[in-house]
Amino acid sequence: MNMVEHSKRLMTNFGAGWVIWLLLALSVLSVAIMLERAWFYYSLRDDVAALAQRLGEFLRRGEVDEAKRMLETSPSAEAAVVLAGVIESKRGAKAAEEAMAGAQALQRMKLERRLAYLGTLGNNAPFIGLFGTVIGIVQAFDELGKAAKLASTQAANAALAPQAVMSSIAEALVATAFGLGVAIPAVVAYNAFQRLVRARLADTEVMSHVLLAHLNAQGSEGPKGAA
Repeated sequence: MNMVEHSKRLMTNFGAGWVIWLLLALSVLSVAIMLERAWFYYSLRDDVAALAQRLGEFLRRGEVDEAKRMLETSPSAEAAVVLAGVIESKRGAKAAEEAMAGAQALQRMKLERRLAYLGTLGNNAPFIGLFGTVIGIVQAFDELGKAAKLASTQAANAALAPQAVMSSIAEALVATAFGLGVAIPAVVAYNAFQRLVRARLADTEVMSHVLLAHLNAQGSEGPKGAA
């Protein structure tokens, strides 16, 4: 038995049903990730504009400790990044900038966690469904080949062949539909979460520049009261 015949027998014996079950399991996992990420981003919500305004006011008055306490009470990723800079502000603007760059990289990792799965699933779920479609088409042609062999000897069984062919094609189309049904929500969620991550990182840049502008204005000694 050659490799082609062996592969065809594997496809026709198992069918495309296992592909549909695989897509169903992947879709359940993707929905769980969507819900977890949505809750995570919701837990980080804060009024960043008001936070940046209050931060600037505290720094202009030299109230670094008050600014630090305000940032510590905020659940936002933006506050966590700027807090790292405030802690290092007494070492100068350069030290604060480096501290915020490291904190921003850490927050980026937290914000983008598990998003790669959604992107990968959105790109590849249609191909998994297409694989099930190919299996169904192989089954359909296999049934047609069997019908041709039985046409002269078993007419009654040959009459049932079109039904088997239509069943195989229907199974193939269901696999394609499942693949698209899994991919579309994953792609939508991935794009939405990526936009949200970019917005959070942009807000982080805004707040970071508020601190850096103050430190650069004060000179390398940092804001008053930093000691």
